[in-house]
Amino acid sequence: MENSIQKNVKNYTFQNAKSPTMQAYIKKMEGEIKKALPSVMTPERFTRITLSALSTNPKLAETTPGSFLGAMMTAAQLGLEPNTPLGQAYLIPYNNKGKLECQFQLGYKGLIDLAYRSGEISVIQAHTVYENDEFEYELGLDPKLRHVPFKGTDKGDPSWFYAVFKTKDGGFGFEVMSIEDIRKHAAKYSQSYNSSYSPWKTNFEEMAKKTVLKKALKYAPLKSEFVRQTSSDETIKSDLSDDMFSVPAETIEVEGVEVNTKTGEVMTPKNA
Repeated sequence: MENSIQKNVKNYTFQNAKSPTMQAYIKKMEGEIKKALPSVMTPERFTRITLSALSTNPKLAETTPGSFLGAMMTAAQLGLEPNTPLGQAYLIPYNNKGKLECQFQLGYKGLIDLAYRSGEISVIQAHTVYENDEFEYELGLDPKLRHVPFKGTDKGDPSWFYAVFKTKDGGFGFEVMSIEDIRKHAAKYSQSYNSSYSPWKTNFEEMAKKTVLKKALKYAPLKSEFVRQTSSDETIKSDLSDDMFSVPAETIEVEGVEVNTKTGEVMTPKNA
């Protein structure tokens, strides 16, 4: 059953079919927003972050109000500020089945923040390896990783990315990906990879670090809450709730097929 917040959002959208401005929509929904905000986030701070995001990317004002507010609320409940130099999270205008909607994306620094907050991780890092760096790694029962950055000014282009973590009980793990592997992975799994608004276009190295971090953290003994939080990455949600992680993500259409953002399953293609 829908909660009262979701009902009010849908009622407001129906009653205001003439597309009010995003600011007017947020003002009207102020009471419902307050109910869904975590205790650490005041409505005033939420409004400031929202206006800042709209200012950073005016195209967000053209997205459906429900999806924009859903992405903002997801960021708020994660305690992350989107579309800032902090690189914690991003709000991406996304053409989904003919509608311009807002997609929530974690940044690599946001992923690191969540990993530390889990309480299981003592050290977590991600780095770029440039062509002129000294770099080698070895897998197996005695894995090794060695990276000596080039000391001069001509580092060359990025060639590898890696992430490492240490747990509080002394365990560790790492993951290494070549730049070619990163590009193939992004093109296959990121629905917004080809979008001109995607951080893959504006912050490629940061997104590459996030990719290799997510792979490395699959081997870390993290609690289910961390997994639950990160499941909101690259999703579109148009309903509001005081628990955004329980709100089902919408299906996103990619190149003529539909992809379920919760399961990653490719749905039946059109005209099949």
